[in-house]
Amino acid sequence: MTELLTAAQMRAIEQAAIDSGEVTGLELMERAGAGVVEAIFEEWPELAKTDHRAVVLCGPGNNGGDGFVVARLLKEWGWEVEVFLYGDEGKLPADAKANCERWREMGEVASLELFQINDYETTSLDAAGKTWIIDAIFGTGLTRNIKGDLARVIKSIARTPLGQRPAVISIDIPSGICSDSGRVFRCSMPTELMITFHLPKIGHYIGGEHNQYANLVLKDIGLPSRYPHSLNSSNLTISNTAEDYLSLDKSLTPKFKRAEHKHSHGHAVILSGGIGKTGAARLTARGALRVGAGLVTVVCPPDAQLECASHLTSIMLDTCADADDFIWPLEDHRVRAICIGPGFGLGEEDEIMGAKARRFVVHMTRSNKPLVLDADVLRAFSSPFAQKKKRDDPDTLFALLHENCILTPHAGEFKALFPDIVKKLNTYLEKGPAYSKVDATRAAAKRAGCVVLFKGADTVIAAPDGQCAINSAHYERAAPWLATAGSGDVLAGFITGLLARGFSPMQAAETAAWLHVECALKFGPGLIAEDLPEQLPKVFQDLGL
Repeated sequence: MTELLTAAQMRAIEQAAIDSGEVTGLELMERAGAGVVEAIFEEWPELAKTDHRAVVLCGPGNNGGDGFVVARLLKEWGWEVEVFLYGDEGKLPADAKANCERWREMGEVASLELFQINDYETTSLDAAGKTWIIDAIFGTGLTRNIKGDLARVIKSIARTPLGQRPAVISIDIPSGICSDSGRVFRCSMPTELMITFHLPKIGHYIGGEHNQYANLVLKDIGLPSRYPHSLNSSNLTISNTAEDYLSLDKSLTPKFKRAEHKHSHGHAVILSGGIGKTGAARLTARGALRVGAGLVTVVCPPDAQLECASHLTSIMLDTCADADDFIWPLEDHRVRAICIGPGFGLGEEDEIMGAKARRFVVHMTRSNKPLVLDADVLRAFSSPFAQKKKRDDPDTLFALLHENCILTPHAGEFKALFPDIVKKLNTYLEKGPAYSKVDATRAAAKRAGCVVLFKGADTVIAAPDGQCAINSAHYERAAPWLATAGSGDVLAGFITGLLARGFSPMQAAETAAWLHVECALKFGPGLIAEDLPEQLPKVFQDLGL
């Protein structure tokens, strides 16, 4: 797994390295600038073969210092280079000022307020004479709103389509983005490539459009890794590769490989809605079965029995009219996980189903069995529904939950359950570090007393103790076709099946989210929800399971 850092942690790591005497600030700046040039030539090898033009926009801090190094190195390579500075040259930090002076021996430094995007004609990416903008204004250092001439410059670049403007390369993260949250300070630089150092930052993987349309490159600048864990870690990780997935916990692989009987692989129970609304639960059940649960049973109302029976073969079927009849899954020790919510049938005007959903949750949470709560059952306790019906509210739900529960809300359901947290998340950003989706999910998990998986392209998973992970479908793992009806039901099934296999709630949620994206990538565009479980055998084979 890869740890993600806050801007403050990155600064502390750099300062610790400097204080130890192992490296100087100037050496780190030189390595960072060299890493940027190396990354540019790796991303676009043709740029190393022809003459091009770079416009380097430098800021008032050390990110600007990195920009001066890049300007000098590209000039030495033979490029035509212009440099613009935002701020007072005399107030630059010592290392940045030293590199500014080195650049002045080669070229001029103009004020950023003189920059005009219309001055730079755009040609194809591989053509000689192509202009490239190097964004070295703020990087991870921005903690306030962008105004004045700088806002004008950034907005002028952002409003000009890529085909009509130079491509942008950002050092660390696009200027205007809070690196701790991915949120935008009023306006942000569009970018085609982000180059960051040592470890990725939280904002690279959540929020904004920068992680949807740009590439991210990580460069080693020789910082030691032996500092105390508390200095390096935000208790936040991301799993992007198969190696990351398999390192989630050494106990995961044996759980997939053990050769015993079906009951040793766990029994998962999925509750279904009534007639005409069983499809979601059947998707969930298929996901649970494919992910490896030994047995899966769908429990539906009596009127939906024929509908379910006509679709289910390897998945078992039982009926249950109301919560009081839901007995054997709670008493049978072989049932290791239960899921309620997908297709349960709650509508804003459906008072009967809302009351039924609440009765089931009250009944099931009396047992300590692992429980996944998704979709309709979350809305049964949500603030809008509760206020309208003058019934239970989210706090009533949270009081029922235990540590073996998992909530899996999408953005709308999260807002309904945690309206005050979402209000804080959506507050207009004037200064940073900003409140992030990571902060929101951690707060929600602490309040609910269980694991919360907040869905999205930047899915965030948090436990009540603050442990947190991001499952990012960005960069090389981008799978926009995953936004299709029923995909969340399959994810709930993956989680339930893994719980049945004996995974802890946090393990199950992290692993299921990773597998969910891998299945989408394996299938590709044109995906529908039914395709997701059928990709699992191929994904498992690729993992050597």
